[in-house]
Amino acid sequence: MGIQVGQHARGLSLLALKAIGAIPSHIVRLWLYRRCGMRVGTRSYIYGGAEVRSPSKIVIGSDVIVGNYSTLDGRNGLFIDDNVNISSGVWIWTMQHDHRSPTFEASGGEVRIGKNSWISSRATILPGVEIGEGCIVAAGAVVTKSFPPYTIIGGVPGKKIGTRKVEIRYKLGDSKPTSFI
Repeated sequence: MGIQVGQHARGLSLLALKAIGAIPSHIVRLWLYRRCGMRVGTRSYIYGGAEVRSPSKIVIGSDVIVGNYSTLDGRNGLFIDDNVNISSGVWIWTMQHDHRSPTFEASGGEVRIGKNSWISSRATILPGVEIGEGCIVAAGAVVTKSFPPYTIIGGVPGKKIGTRKVEIRYKLGDSKPTSFI
């Protein structure tokens, strides 16, 4: 059983995306991600060390910040609306293995994150989830189901732990990216 030509191309693509994440420039990283088919709005930043899968299936709105070492999986579609803060080390998955499958088949679904949401450090969002507008996902939470707007989500698995005020008066893109990569 030899390695197929398609596997080489896929491996080179993954290596290139990993290299893009290591480039020490917001401007160059975004330019390259866009050349790979990712749609990214104005005044949005993806910090260094990000792991991106299937960038052509990722849409990121304006005024979005994606923190260091986050994973954005676009294999089944990832849609991040405007003014969303994704903190460092967040994992957003659109595909996973089906634990009920005797052959360990892959399954998944698109992920949508509503505008003005905040996904805190080390949170994990699993396939098929929709995070409503203005939601907050607490640090370390594992979100396995969808939540309505302005819900504060915490725990493993994630559940409603509060409600956020509806009035949001900031734009993340108003400030320049910080000096860390």
